[in-house]
Amino acid sequence: MKIYLDTVGCRLNQAEIETMARQFRVAGHEIVAAAEMADMAVVNTCAVTNDAASVSRSKIRQIARAGVGEIVATGCCATLQPQHVYDLPNVVRVVTNNRKDHLVPDVLNLPQNTFDLEPISRQPLPGLHRRTRAFIKVQDGCDNHCTFCITTVARGEGRSRSISDVIHDIQSALAGGTKEIVLTGVHLGSWGYDLSTSLKTGFNSHLKELIKTILYETDTPRLRLSSLEPWDLDEDFFSLWNDSSSSLRAGSRLMPHLHLPLQSGCESTLRRMARKTTPASFRKLVSAARDAIPDVAITTDIIAGFPGETEDEFAESLAFVQEMNFAGGHVFTYSPRPGTGAARMKGQIKPEVRKKRNHSLHDALEESAKSYRERFVGQKTSVLWESTSEMGDRGWQMEGHTENYLRVKAFAHSPRWNETDDVVLIQTTDNGIMGEII
Repeated sequence: MKIYLDTVGCRLNQAEIETMARQFRVAGHEIVAAAEMADMAVVNTCAVTNDAASVSRSKIRQIARAGVGEIVATGCCATLQPQHVYDLPNVVRVVTNNRKDHLVPDVLNLPQNTFDLEPISRQPLPGLHRRTRAFIKVQDGCDNHCTFCITTVARGEGRSRSISDVIHDIQSALAGGTKEIVLTGVHLGSWGYDLSTSLKTGFNSHLKELIKTILYETDTPRLRLSSLEPWDLDEDFFSLWNDSSSSLRAGSRLMPHLHLPLQSGCESTLRRMARKTTPASFRKLVSAARDAIPDVAITTDIIAGFPGETEDEFAESLAFVQEMNFAGGHVFTYSPRPGTGAARMKGQIKPEVRKKRNHSLHDALEESAKSYRERFVGQKTSVLWESTSEMGDRGWQMEGHTENYLRVKAFAHSPRWNETDDVVLIQTTDNGIMGEII
């Protein structure tokens, strides 16, 4: 059977469809690049905003129009609105998040241990979701209960995967030729909290221990971390980047990029959001990271127009974002999600005001991101190539990321997909840097 996999939203959703792809392949099925080629499709949906839920439903309709007669929907939108999703064209099954890990054996009517017998090397997904980097799910769910977030409702409480399972997935990815591993989770920094409790060992498992184990037990050339909540980290965490022992070589293998969601630079707004941080503690953490990790890229997420946000509070948030000089980030216009505390709050901001504040925050992040990129013009750096365009007069145009996550374009005499080259950075562009392969 030919299977088409599609996803909306976070890197965790990407990690999950990569796991599904391996399982379908173990069972003898083919993963195809386009819906038009498929007998069945699986769509991993998102519901973090109203727009994400709308895009998820649109994808399902597009796949049905492409002629796929059997569509399996899973993910957060499918979990929160199962009947609504089931009523979409050609959806034959809705798999909620609590059964997502069993989706492939359930759909194929096979026992779970079918997929535990032999590890199979990772192959990049064909089509739009083809990635050189392998996204590895190490954790799911979240116990934070931020008032704006529907993810806790959709994903449930925090759950860590065992070290052995994570290592197994990484080894499979490396066997398939992956050059970079990205650790993902809903609340990545909480990895190990539940393991310490359940094992009753008195040992406080922490993400730092998982990272050390991965570096010690695998030959991962580049290890990258996805989003980390600032309250899960302390200054000692950044010592990982300075570990030069022969067994770890963490400094050269652990990528100097930290994505630390701030959400607001105003203390009173953060309290309404139920975020466990303050501008002062966030500032101190970022300062410690920059002191410990040379040229580290600090990126973030910001919400524009949170309920009750006054003009003064917004001005305070904007000023803090400007002060932090982030290397980049994402701005989300507040989207009320039914079932969250913020949706019931007084002082909902008018859509046009939210949009205006989004633009201001976006401009601030763009300015600081450009300033960060300009620091590296003229320097030599390592780039992992992730995409290749058609050959032109100057050769193949390559696009990839530096270790500190700068997007680089350069021309090569031959396709260099999933290869690493030393590159001299020549000039900044609107969203990246042009480079020249050495």
